Parts: sequence; structure tokens; C-alpha cells
Amino acid sequence: MKNLFYLFVFLWSSFSLSAQIFEPVDWSTSVEKISDNEYDLISTATIDSGWHLYSQNVPEGGPVATTFSYETNSDFESIGKTTESEGEEVDDPVFQMRIKYFSNKAEFRQRIKVLNSELSLVKGEVEFMVCDDEKCLPPDVTVLEFALNTEESTDTNSIFGNDDNQGFLQPVTWDNTLTKISEDEYEIQFTATIDRGWHLYSQEEVEGPIPTEFIFANSSGNYELIGKTSEPEVDYVFDKIFEVDVKYFSDKATFTQKIKTLNKDFESVDVEVSYAVCNDEKCIMDDQTFKLSLDGKSIATTNTNVNEESLRKSDALDLNIGGRDKYEQADIKKKSNLTIFFLGFLGGFIALLTPCVFPMIPLTVSFFTKSAGDNKKGIFNSVLYGFFIFLIYFLLSLPFHLLDSADPEILNNISTNVTLNIIFFVIFIAFAFSFFGYYELTLPASWSNALDSKANSIGGIIGIFFMAITLAIVSFSCTGPILGTLLGSSLGTDSGATQLSLGMSGFGLALALPFSLFAMFPKWLNSLPKSGGWLNTVKVVLGFLELALALKFLSNADLVEHWGLLKREIFIGLWIIIGIGLILYLFGKIKFPHDGPLQKLGKGRITTAILFIAFVIYLLPGVTNTKYANLKLLSGFPPPMFYSIYEKQSECPLDLNCYKDLDEGIAAAKAANKPIMLDFTGWACVNCRKMEEQVWSKSKIYNMLLDNYIIISLYVDDRKELPEEEQFDYIKPNGNKKRIKTIGDKWATLQTINFQNNSQPFYVLVNSDMEMLNHTTAYTPNADEYFDWLKKGLENFNK
Repeated sequence: MKNLFYLFVFLWSSFSLSAQIFEPVDWSTSVEKISDNEYDLISTATIDSGWHLYSQNVPEGGPVATTFSYETNSDFESIGKTTESEGEEVDDPVFQMRIKYFSNKAEFRQRIKVLNSELSLVKGEVEFMVCDDEKCLPPDVTVLEFALNTEESTDTNSIFGNDDNQGFLQPVTWDNTLTKISEDEYEIQFTATIDRGWHLYSQEEVEGPIPTEFIFANSSGNYELIGKTSEPEVDYVFDKIFEVDVKYFSDKATFTQKIKTLNKDFESVDVEVSYAVCNDEKCIMDDQTFKLSLDGKSIATTNTNVNEESLRKSDALDLNIGGRDKYEQADIKKKSNLTIFFLGFLGGFIALLTPCVFPMIPLTVSFFTKSAGDNKKGIFNSVLYGFFIFLIYFLLSLPFHLLDSADPEILNNISTNVTLNIIFFVIFIAFAFSFFGYYELTLPASWSNALDSKANSIGGIIGIFFMAITLAIVSFSCTGPILGTLLGSSLGTDSGATQLSLGMSGFGLALALPFSLFAMFPKWLNSLPKSGGWLNTVKVVLGFLELALALKFLSNADLVEHWGLLKREIFIGLWIIIGIGLILYLFGKIKFPHDGPLQKLGKGRITTAILFIAFVIYLLPGVTNTKYANLKLLSGFPPPMFYSIYEKQSECPLDLNCYKDLDEGIAAAKAANKPIMLDFTGWACVNCRKMEEQVWSKSKIYNMLLDNYIIISLYVDDRKELPEEEQFDYIKPNGNKKRIKTIGDKWATLQTINFQNNSQPFYVLVNSDMEMLNHTTAYTPNADEYFDWLKKGLENFNK
């Protein structure tokens, strides 16, 4: 069920190409020493208002549970399971079940026993999911680090500092915003979220605690402060530790400072905050540094607990693209709503021609027209029945509108996720053999029996509704694989839940129309072909198509993992074998369990066989090493042409010269004094292959790219792991971490940071100093338009 939930969340969530990035949970870690060799690893989640984080224990079919994992080694061992705070148990409106979740704040503890006295750091990860009342964000993973000090304390009376008994505590997390309020004035807000039981001291200096202090490091000549940094108004209270009256803040505090810029070329504000935070037993001193960009592009946060190497590598992902304001970003073209609706309608029409649905048409229409006793009422009931069929398939898509997306790289993670592609491969193989007649894939008979009895007992409009649900269930063995095909084909698209609802609506409408139309025009029933062996033939043909589509999902996994199992020629060769098998079946040379004796070849069989013979002939050059191997009509389905069993001049599209490492490509561009085309692409990207094989292959574009540009192809779905010394934790703007482990992680994050875009293909023209030469562009099937874009970039470079 968990895999299915992942699948549905990812496939049906609503995606935006330049989506707002939600980060409703901040994680902090601390360590509490229990005894000489036992510690509690404490993970604290601070949750934005209106959002909730799910428990570690949720019912089957519910959301993704919060899950902790810790690096296993011989230095320590876990004692028991991770415990969690009390939380709330409620009837969840999203999943419609009783679930425990946390609001505002949650604390999780894992006790460990230290086996090596030199152990100083324990690493772990938390996978979690958050929802509000309207949407859920896809599961996220945050890296956790717990600093230990297992040596005996030499100063047990210490108040400040990292004494041995307290371990590493970070009870304050900071968020920052910078708002432009006039041409040269800005307002900066620093918001401190403070763990329960702790308090942060005011900026006011008193004898005792260290005050909170903001230092604006780079103000000289760049900007001036307008007034003092303001803070919330609070009353004085008596402090038990320092035994004086002080001002301090609990839960949350916001500090505000206005500035006026003096230098028009000034880009960012560097601020350092030092502070003390205490509870009733101890105090901690800490300091953090914030870098706030005036353009609002990013806010970087660092503190003494952040790995400097990770911070350096995170900064390196920002290319500081120049000249961005001169050009508009690409308008990413999407499939029109009408196209999505039509594809769904076509799938529904195909489902009509299966043995599970087709025989039901005359039976159901006759039932309504005869049992009603009145012709008008019979027509009304049939139309209502058709409407309910349409409504059911439409309603199936609605729950997924509650699920939204926050991770800008999620589309790539879905469409190239090896596990999901393998699952789809297995499912499609299962669908294929079901269509061949070796077994039936059906929903439990008790469902249809229960609904059928309700329809008979209730009657009226509600009874008709239950009859429609019954049809949807009993026809699942035929409609399920077709819906699965539509669902699987939506991987990697950016259509969103709205367009997917239109596809389901089209499917439902195609199924519903015959029941209504034949009731209005009953004489049309006489023109329907009789049920018979041809219905099974349709199912078997669909089985062969499912088999061919299954290979596409296996190919996706093969490409991103570089297994080398399905090189282009092998993939096309398997399609040829499947095509030959289908042709032999249509000519009666192969039979399946439900096939009866074939008396003669009908026109439909012969016509279909001829079409597939033509298709197989078209495929044949694809297994050769000739110029005819580029099957442009199938671009995007087979692997790219350079992923071949034959030796190629380069591992680049069309044997062009390209680089797959950014630094190497920039160095080559400098040496050759040529502009750069950044090609954000993917191994499993269909539109990327279409661009390479249908647009780049045009002679004028091919020559332009070959002679005038340095191509840097960055594969955002490459699952090959980076060398261990190049892996790092990317520091997000709010201070959270994202593990950059694979080549694809690195390039996908780089694209998102610099261009606020996560679709492929995505093209950027720059010079070696990372200055833009033209607007960005994406999938552009019009070759002339794409050539003009390249030409304009070259002209701007030469200027």
C-alpha cells in the first residue's frame, strides 16, 4: 500500500513549473546524556501553522509515516524504538481515517548505547510527510546530525557553552525575509522559533545574560541602518539563573530592521546574530550568519553547526547568471486541455470494444427502456445511467486535487525512479498476460455483488447510481489495464491534476455515451455487430501493445542506472519480435486460451495485420548502423541513438561534440571562444529525444550546433552516484539539508536554483562568464523557430 500511495501522490499531484517551494517543517537536533554511555538523540520538528506532521504509526492505506533511520556501525547500538511526543489523534479529512499527527511542534527520541568512547557524531535521516486541510506535500527526506561528547566533563558548574552533559543543542531556528518598501529602502525581518521550555534574551543589555545582538557586517558604503533593530514588546520577568529582572522571548520572536541602500551595485546584506538561549537549568551561546539577496532570489543561512564544505559546494551551484533581466524566460508549452481530453476519450472508446463492456450495451439499454414502462422515462434512466458512469470516473480524480507538490525536482524523481519503473514494467506484463487470457485481473466479487444488491433494493436514482458503480467494478478486468496505460503514460508530464481530471472525464464520457445514445435511438442497436470472437481478438491485440509498452518502463530504469540491458537496437528488436507475434496471431498462426476456431480471416484482421506489417518494416532500419536508423516517428520511445550496441563517435546526440560536466564544458568554451548551450535533459525524457532526433537533426541546426556552440548536456535523472568526496548536503535557504548523492541530484538542483524551472528539455544560451545570450527555451518542435533562437544567441555573443 505504501508503494501505491507514493505512486498516486506523485502521478496525480498538481505540478507548477515555477512552483512555490513549501518548507513547512524545520528540523533541529539535540543530544541528552542519560548515563555514562547512554544518550537520547532528540529530533525536534517545528511545524508551520495550519500544517501537520504524521506519526510514525499510521493505518494501512494512510499517509507516509514519519520514519527515522540511523547510520549503523560498531560504535553504538540502538536501545528500543524511536519514541514520539503525544500528538493528536483526529479524523483526518484528507485520508478519511483516524490518524495521529502533530501540530506546531513534535519531538522524537532514540536512545543509544555508545560502544566506542571516541564516537563524536551520529548521522541519520528522517523521511516524513506533511499536509494541511487542502493538500499534502510529497514525502521529503532531511539529513540529521547528532554531536556527542562522550568524555567526562571537567567543569560541571558551567552555565554557558557546550558542556559534556548537554551535548549539542540547537533550541532556536531562524527564518528571514527581506522586503522592498521603496526605491532604496528595505525591511528585514529575523524570526526566531524557540523550542518549548527555552527562552531567547532581549537586545537590552543587563548584568547577567548575553543580549541578542545583530551585526550588519557589510554596511560601510553600501547601506545605512534606519533606526535600531526593533523587537517584540514584553514585560520584565525574574530570571532564576541570573537572579535579575530581564526581558526574554518564548515560542517565537520577530526582530525588524530597516535599511537604506547607498550603492546601486550592492547586491546582498550580510548579518551576524549572536545570542544566548536558556531553559531553567542551562544556557547555550550561539551565533549565525545570514546572507540576504536584495533581489529576493535566495536567503542563505549558516551557523557554526553547518559543514563549511557543504556550504561551499552549495554556493557553487549558484552560477550567478548575468543579463537575466534582458530576456524573458521560456513559456513552457503544455498539451492543451482538449488534447488530454481526447486521449482519455480514445482510451474509453477502446475499452468499449472489450468483452467486459460491449455486450453490456444492448442488455442495459433494453433493461431501461422495457422496465420503465414509459419510453420517456426509459430514455431518462439511460441518460442518467450514462451520466453516473461519467461522474464516477471524474470523481476518481478529485481526491488527488488535495495532493500538491512542493519539491521542484519531483517530476524527474517520479519519471526516472527505478523502483517505480520496474513496478510498472511488472504490472504491464501482468496486464498483457491477462489480456491474452491466461488469467483474469478482477476486483473482489463481493464488491460488485454488494453494490448490485443495493441497486436492486433501493431503486430510483440512487439505484441507477449503484448500477453504474457495479459496471465500473465488473468491467475492471478490461478497463483497468487501459486506465493503467493512461496513468503510466502520464509519468514525467507537467499536466497537473486538472488535466488528468479531463483525461478521466474523457474516458468516462466515451463509456457513457453509447448507453444514452442507443436509448434515444433504439433502432441503432440493430446496426451493432454481434458479440463474438472479435471481442477477444481486440483484447489479445491490446495484450501485445501492453507488452510493448512494458519495455518502455524497463528501458527508463536501464537508462538512468546505465545497466546496458536495453540498448536502442535491442529495444527495437524486441518490438519487432512483438510485432511479428501480433501479425502471426492476426493471421491465425498463434492462438491463446480464449480463442475459438478461426473459420476465415475477416477484413478487420487483415487490415490490422497489414498495418502492423508496415510498422515492423518501418522498425527494421532501427537495428542497423546507418543514417536510416533515426526513426523520427518514434522519437522518445526507444533509447537515444548514442545508447547503442554499435561503436559511436561520441556519447552525445547525433554524434555531436558535447560535455556532460559543467566545468569541463566552460573550459572548452573559453578555449574555443564559443558560446555555450546548457542542455538540461534526461535519459527518460521523451521530448528531449524528439528535439534531438527531429529538430537537431535538421541540417542547418546540426551545423549551427556543431560549428558554433559548445553543448553541455546535464542529465537531471542520472542515478550514477558521485564519487564519495563530491557528495555533499545542499543547504536549503531555510537551513535544511538535501543530500546531493547522484549526478542527477546535482544538475536538477542547479537548474532549479538558477532558473526556477524543473522541466526538460530546457535550453539556456550563455557565454563562458555565465551571461545570458538569449531567453531560455524548452521543447520547440518548430525547427525554424529553434534555429532563429540559436542564431540570435550567436549574434549576441559576437557583439
